Amino acid sequence: MKAITTKYHGPTNARGSRISARDCDNNKVFVSYDHSLDSYENHLSAARALINKMQWKNVEVMGGYIKGGMAFVMYHPTKDRIDF
Repeated sequence: MKAITTKYHGPTNARGSRISARDCDNNKVFVSYDHSLDSYENHLSAARALINKMQWKNVEVMGGYIKGGMAFVMYHPTKDRIDF
């Protein structure tokens, strides 16, 4: 399994609010905060953006809040193990 952590970044003078997602190998993406979604959905969107960027196929994620953001664990719904 591989974990993804996400973190909210507030707006600045140059950029709007965004969510970053990173894995343990320091692969990272930033996704603009979508105010039509709730907090969980925004963090999930960022985690899925990283999954798409890394081209990890046939994985699902489940997550929960941690200090400073959220953590998501990827799993394959029909396998006991995922090889990255």
